[in-house]
Amino acid sequence: MHPTSAPSLQGFQALASRLLACLLLAAGPCHVAHAQGSMVRLETSLGPLDIRLYDSQTPATVANFLGYLRSGAYANSFVHRSVPGFVVQTGGYTWTEGFGPSKIPAGPPVVNEFSTSRSNLRGTVAMAKLGGNPNSATTEWFVNLANNAANLDNQNGGFTVFGKVTAPGMAIVDRMAGLTVLNIGGCFANGSALSAVPMRATPATCAGVSDQNLTMVRSARELSATATDADRVFNFIEATYPEYTQPSGFASVTEPSLGYYYRYYSGSNAYLGYKDGNLYYLVPAINNQINLLAPLADLLVQAAAAGY
Repeated sequence: MHPTSAPSLQGFQALASRLLACLLLAAGPCHVAHAQGSMVRLETSLGPLDIRLYDSQTPATVANFLGYLRSGAYANSFVHRSVPGFVVQTGGYTWTEGFGPSKIPAGPPVVNEFSTSRSNLRGTVAMAKLGGNPNSATTEWFVNLANNAANLDNQNGGFTVFGKVTAPGMAIVDRMAGLTVLNIGGCFANGSALSAVPMRATPATCAGVSDQNLTMVRSARELSATATDADRVFNFIEATYPEYTQPSGFASVTEPSLGYYYRYYSGSNAYLGYKDGNLYYLVPAINNQINLLAPLADLLVQAAAAGY
């Protein structure tokens, strides 16, 4: 492939330098704890958002969430509620250009699985539900922007926390929470719940509301449930440095070649590869030299600390 633009070799060298700086600043022993539970990736307008799910602790809630995700229900959805300092919420509406918002069809509600051992702390993901009905969660979910335990752990049976956003993902969530909030409920017949929608750009009129100013979730998918250590690092780098690994969503297919275990990123015409304990990068548009990025064991420390 020969894209019209490609990252410079200096760009990947800068990435290597940034990773090295992080490694030098890392404290503590180099023990790597493997993350537990499924992981999903949402490709949003602001970048990839990865969530580690609590499969064993909240089996019914995770099954409910994955059911919608696997059906494609969350593709082309948008963040429809933002309360800075509290929550960012999605899973309620999809957007079709030219038609506007559509409510995501809800299946049977899922039983509430709240536990005080999984409080609504910053970065956790929980199900939204109807007031006065603990067992009413269906499609909608939210990310806690702060420690909301005193509130959300103690009302309506407690809000079920079923996952946690990774560190790179929380950077994306915080950007969402920093966007201007707009009431667009009056623009649409079914928009009564759209009173606090985060907008990447403010439209002049209702007719100007489009996927270009909404905070879209373009796709949502599961990452490999049998991820190797190299896969975990690939996922971590994709989420942390998406500018070098484009597109970070559909390029995440790991393949073997010439002794390397690698991923190719068509949007930036670049490769990340693993071999003999090290991670490498290659940018064919610049030259055919394979360059050392960092030792895998060191990168695993960073990945584990970030939730991978």
